[in-house]
Amino acid sequence: YVGLGVSAARFDPNCACPSKGDVDKTAGVIGRVGYDFNQYVGLEARGIRTNWKSDGGKIKHLGLFAKPMYPVSEDFNVYGLAGSAKTTTQGSKRRVDAQTLAWGAGLEFDLTDNKPKKGKYSRDFDGYGDQEGGWGLFADYERLVQKSGSPDLDTINFGVTYDF
Repeated sequence: YVGLGVSAARFDPNCACPSKGDVDKTAGVIGRVGYDFNQYVGLEARGIRTNWKSDGGKIKHLGLFAKPMYPVSEDFNVYGLAGSAKTTTQGSKRRVDAQTLAWGAGLEFDLTDNKPKKGKYSRDFDGYGDQEGGWGLFADYERLVQKSGSPDLDTINFGVTYDF
């Protein structure tokens, strides 16, 4: 699958330094590419780049994640993200340049009818997971940097996906 969406980020310097500054908010785009091995496990690469800024900060983020999933219904599933990511920030706030653990959680909603992908599976469609091709929606939260002493970098992401 591939996905494209918008990202709203919150950057809290979270330090005891005298020039800590206020929390910065910024917005940008998110791109996702992934593969669901079955209805419970997937692998996803994602990148986030913020371009619009309220206080001079920009974020660049690229990561590779294990994606455990649970199908709640035929059209709806919840997922987690855990992996390694490279995150950098620019601007007047505390700078970050880290490759570390990143994690998140989200929801996916399938907008297509439940027809199996042509030639993709040798079993009948069970109504769950990602066996069909077509359009969908996603919404998720991601902690971009999970490291002791680092600023808090959080994003909320919304977008569309296309399953092949």
